[in-house]
Amino acid sequence: MTVTTTTHLNFRGEAREALDFYAGVLGGTPTVVTYGQAHDPQGQPDHVVWGEVQAPGGAHVMAYDVQTDREFDPGVNAVYVSLRCDTAEEVTRAYEGLAVGARHVRTPLGPSAFSPLYGMLTDRFGVTWVVDQRVEFSAG
Repeated sequence: MTVTTTTHLNFRGEAREALDFYAGVLGGTPTVVTYGQAHDPQGQPDHVVWGEVQAPGGAHVMAYDVQTDREFDPGVNAVYVSLRCDTAEEVTRAYEGLAVGARHVRTPLGPSAFSPLYGMLTDRFGVTWVVDQRVEFSAG
């Protein structure tokens, strides 16, 4: 059996825009199903009932628009999305792309104690991203 973890982001009317944005940063093409397409009366017909971006490099993000009759609070620091990249070029590209219109740069891109290149920011949709270069650690 193979099990993977995928970050699922919740929005209120911004899921399609967010998926398009993340596809532009990470690569891949967004897949979107609206409430109208699914004949689901619980949401706005043009809002996203299910969506995802599966990037060729392995990044995978899912998103949907919370139904208007449900309480929605995106929270504060409830979820960080971590992108672990193999190269400094991948880290830089992802970080700089996510930084466009960012609400808050929490840690500017640079070396850290655990990675040659690391940065943290809250993007224009209020999602906090941690982007770093993968390092293999030995046990012990």
